[in-house]
Amino acid sequence: MHILLALILGAAIGLAAELLVPGRDARGAALAPVMGALVAGAAWAMLTWFGVGITDPVIWVVAVLAPALIVPLVLIVLTRVRASRDAQERRRLRIG
Repeated sequence: MHILLALILGAAIGLAAELLVPGRDARGAALAPVMGALVAGAAWAMLTWFGVGITDPVIWVVAVLAPALIVPLVLIVLTRVRASRDAQERRRLRIG
């Protein structure tokens, strides 16, 4: 049941990353919150499988730091890839 808190925290961190990382017009609005929830949930599940309990602060720190580090990096890469592909497509179509 505590994994729900990790999912909510991850989604909130993803939403913050969506608002802070430039290039929002090149991404879907739900991508970052969903990715944040998935990363936090995966980190939480992995740590519980390794035997880390919910009273251990490590699980909470990792559940917050993992999406805080991964989501902005992925958003930056996706934005750059999208801009590059859009420019290639414009050249191919000979528009603007």
